[in-house]
Amino acid sequence: MSAPNTPTHGIIAFQGRPGAYSDLACRQARPGWATLPCATFAEAIAAVHDGRADQAMLACENSLAGRVPDIHALLPQAGLHIVGEHFQRVEHCLMGVPGSTLATARRIHTHPVAMAQIRGIIDELGLTPVVEFDTAGSAELVAQWGNPEDVAVASSLAAELNGLVILRRNVEDASHNTTRFYIASRDATRPPAGQPDTITTVLFRVRNTAGALYKVLGGFATAGVNMTRLESYMLDGSFAATQFLMDVEGHPNDPALSRALAELAFFSENASILGVYPAAPFRRDVPQNTDVGQTGAKQADKR
Repeated sequence: MSAPNTPTHGIIAFQGRPGAYSDLACRQARPGWATLPCATFAEAIAAVHDGRADQAMLACENSLAGRVPDIHALLPQAGLHIVGEHFQRVEHCLMGVPGSTLATARRIHTHPVAMAQIRGIIDELGLTPVVEFDTAGSAELVAQWGNPEDVAVASSLAAELNGLVILRRNVEDASHNTTRFYIASRDATRPPAGQPDTITTVLFRVRNTAGALYKVLGGFATAGVNMTRLESYMLDGSFAATQFLMDVEGHPNDPALSRALAELAFFSENASILGVYPAAPFRRDVPQNTDVGQTGAKQADKR
């Protein structure tokens, strides 16, 4: 479903081949929009900058695999604004050319991350795993080869676009496999202050002083602001310079978040807001004890 005030027509770029889960996410988040496949995240961002696309759908974290590293390197320098988010359920489908069956399958092709999520079906059918560059790309290859012994794991959209038949749906080992995306645009749009279910994404680097990060995070705790994601990563390959990407609930003009951001500004360097946007309906619907949507915050201490 489109967010309020979102145009009914436009172009949205994504990283991957037609039929990739990012393509599916674009179609669900922006129905009626044309989708623009790009080879890399950088190309998807460039497409927005040069006007070939109005927005970009950028995967940022997955409930099983954790964060998407490329986005952490690209997003701070992208010069785009986060205007929305989307959660895409990853439902892996086993597919082959017309006439193929589970009995004829010998080799299974898919992206390495997806391959790690389908160990059950591989063992059950005794298939030989063959790693490919992309889930949708593996569907394209299987369609080109036309061999019933080769099957692919990708989205149902990839099967449809490549004329493949789905041999079994939901072959993933974990039923909660979900990817979260940032939706980025050249122009910043924000919901009004006080609107419930608002997310703010902040990029900052703490000062190189003892307890700086503790004091920054303490400001959010004291103000009663809920943090849904916190990621840390190196700056320019330096072990002494760490940058943080944080998602919090609330609007910067809300009193509580305003106080917390003032505390952050005092103890940090180069703090900036990457986006203020409506929370996806998925956040309201997902059970509160799930890890989905909390991946970054829960994994930050493990890195």
